[in-house]
Amino acid sequence: MNCELLDLRALIAVSDGRSFHRAAQQLNLSQPALSRRIQKLEQVIGTRLIERSTRSVRLTPAGQQVVPLIRRVLDEIDGSLVGLMAQGERQAGRITLASVPSATVRFLPQVLQRFAEDYRNTRVRILDRSASECAEAVRTGEAEFGLSLPVAADSDLSYTPLHDDPYGLICRKDDPLATMPDVSWADLVGKRLVTIHRASGNRTTLEAGLAAAGITLTWFYEVTRLTSALALVDAGLGPSVLPRLACEGPEARDLVWRPLGAPVIARTIGLLKRPAAPISPAAARLVTLLTAAWATA
Repeated sequence: MNCELLDLRALIAVSDGRSFHRAAQQLNLSQPALSRRIQKLEQVIGTRLIERSTRSVRLTPAGQQVVPLIRRVLDEIDGSLVGLMAQGERQAGRITLASVPSATVRFLPQVLQRFAEDYRNTRVRILDRSASECAEAVRTGEAEFGLSLPVAADSDLSYTPLHDDPYGLICRKDDPLATMPDVSWADLVGKRLVTIHRASGNRTTLEAGLAAAGITLTWFYEVTRLTSALALVDAGLGPSVLPRLACEGPEARDLVWRPLGAPVIARTIGLLKRPAAPISPAAARLVTLLTAAWATA
């Protein structure tokens, strides 16, 4: 059956509360996201489960049959999870997390060293993916949590901001811009710049900030990945405007990153989770360490 635990919990919450509004609050979902969960479950089962009018919400006859079965399934799953989590936090296991590559390079190595002191037998699998791919990995349960850019307001994922990562100029050391006392956005107007594809969350955030400030830049070379942008800059094809964290890896060791102000444009890196899915004690410890690392950045 192609459905998620949150789909099942959504039906139980609506059934118990007799209200989409109360159920959405309980599950930390928007009402549209909750409705999609219910519709998805009805499609899987093949019949209507909820009757909804302007005055009431009630189960259909099929819903009355299905809800007790789902309730028993969830009780079994929750009981099993509690038992597993109580067996000890230092058991061998595996954590899977999704992260945008720039967050992986900057913070994960040092945090994983600290994590290994307490969980030396826990393997960590890191999915280096784009922001949209990180969200999908968390949404489907492939990853327990993610480090990524903000998600849409009606998403069924929770998002906790951790760090504001400013955009700045990245150029070669022999570029005249590298030695200027201060670099402004006006200094980049008319330059042949390297940029990231429009589908990237990084490009979307940057374009929104530029539009709000009335700044127009010339994007001459367009690539898909941040690492590709750095390669083109290093080859002398032109400077770029990239987030600071993206320029702290080995690919940028021979380049210069300069802050750009008035206005300061920044992307936000944060924690993605599924509200209704408990994470393991080991994953919770890793989240705590990551949060502390971002707080002192």
